[in-house]
Amino acid sequence: MGQCGITSSKTVLVFLNLIFWGAAGILCYVGAYVFITYDDYDHFFEDVYTLIPAVVIIAVGALLFIIGLIGCCATIRESRCGLATFVIILLLVFVTEVVVVVLGYVYRAKVENEVDRSIQKVYKTYNGTNPDAASRAIDYVQRQLHCCGIHNYSDWENTDWFKETKNQSVPLSCCRETASSCNGSLAHPADLYAEGCEALVVKKLQEIMMHVIWAALAFAAIQLLGMLCACIVLCRRSRDPAYELLITGGTYA
Repeated sequence: MGQCGITSSKTVLVFLNLIFWGAAGILCYVGAYVFITYDDYDHFFEDVYTLIPAVVIIAVGALLFIIGLIGCCATIRESRCGLATFVIILLLVFVTEVVVVVLGYVYRAKVENEVDRSIQKVYKTYNGTNPDAASRAIDYVQRQLHCCGIHNYSDWENTDWFKETKNQSVPLSCCRETASSCNGSLAHPADLYAEGCEALVVKKLQEIMMHVIWAALAFAAIQLLGMLCACIVLCRRSRDPAYELLITGGTYA
């Protein structure tokens, strides 16, 4: 009966190690996704420390690949030292993922204030005639998120660009996709996106942070199961004489 329990635990452990390899790829993908998306919105969010959870989760993903390799070798070779090392590393990674979750919630709460502070400055320096990186970022966000202005399209009336152009129009990136004849004129507000960009940028960045949080939580749960199975194999191996004899090829007297 004890041998069956050990065999079952070993089978689950090997399966979990295979999952760790898949998890490594997923975590690295999530981290890379955060970096790529941050690059699109970095003008609206200046706090680079927000990328810390993404950096950590990529590092954890790389470490999970190594953990899976160690776990498979230790399980197949019945190595007590290898399994103990496997459990210790899993524990350290588990603690790291808890830190990622905490940091994710902390920076998620800071997003709104950071965006509110940065977006005002970015819109104020917009230059649609000779667009710089910040101006191109505004046009990109307005097209991608289907928004216009900070709170709505009327915010453009307070910008230097609007006052200098004197044509009573907003950037073409404010035009709805369905409005084929739109030229950005405020005389035709139905052609413009009605929703402001600030709330949508905040929502987008918070969604990204939630991806990191849920990924960390999901794989932390898998790691707990992995540690449990490894501990079962270790404990039963040390307590079950029949299991020791099976491994060494010995027999009862």
